[in-house]
Amino acid sequence: MYRFAICDDVAADADYIKSLILEWNREAGQPLRIESYPSAEAFLFAYEDDDSVDVLFLDIEMKEMSGVELAGRLREMGAGLQIVFITGYMDYIGQGYDVEALHYLLKPVTGEKLRPVLDRAMKRLAARENALLLTCGSATTRVPLHEIRYLEVLRNYVTVHADEEYTVKRTLKELEGELDESFYKIHRSYIVNLRFVKQVARTDVTLKDGTRLPLSGRAYEGVNRALIAYF
Repeated sequence: MYRFAICDDVAADADYIKSLILEWNREAGQPLRIESYPSAEAFLFAYEDDDSVDVLFLDIEMKEMSGVELAGRLREMGAGLQIVFITGYMDYIGQGYDVEALHYLLKPVTGEKLRPVLDRAMKRLAARENALLLTCGSATTRVPLHEIRYLEVLRNYVTVHADEEYTVKRTLKELEGELDESFYKIHRSYIVNLRFVKQVARTDVTLKDGTRLPLSGRAYEGVNRALIAYF
């Protein structure tokens, strides 16, 4: 059961977005629960008690706490849910990168605009279930792809940097074939998860935790294109 949430201080607008999602789901047939929240504060209070929300449709212009402020608070908490901003103003679009917004929907929202966003969200939810199976010694560990920040090769070993570090005697090329489109090879010795990239310079990539990884000159344009496509 996937869990969607709509946060909007105008009840009629929240109901309209819900109706569009239900219309899409009549064809998509996903097991889905949709909840509505009248303010950013109400959603944050509920999320602190139960963080199982998969996708949040978030109005930006709200009283008290704005949608952008709420998104920032959620990311500070480590929330991995997908955020779709809803706004009537183009001015806000530049603020989505820092909070990993999946998409911006400009009002008036239509089913035609919403459908590809929902399809993309479901594709990411499906990919979240993918994992690497890593054998270290006598133990085999399942490491979800969305937890992996980057992979690093040293001689005949690859270290997978996730919530923990795992070093295996495999080639980077082998492991690259088991990854998804969230990953990009930025150097002959490094593959990075685009979700964790904060900044791309000419010679290195900086992750959100401050880690800096070398970037080959040939990969500079490619990783920038990949980031744009991913986000």
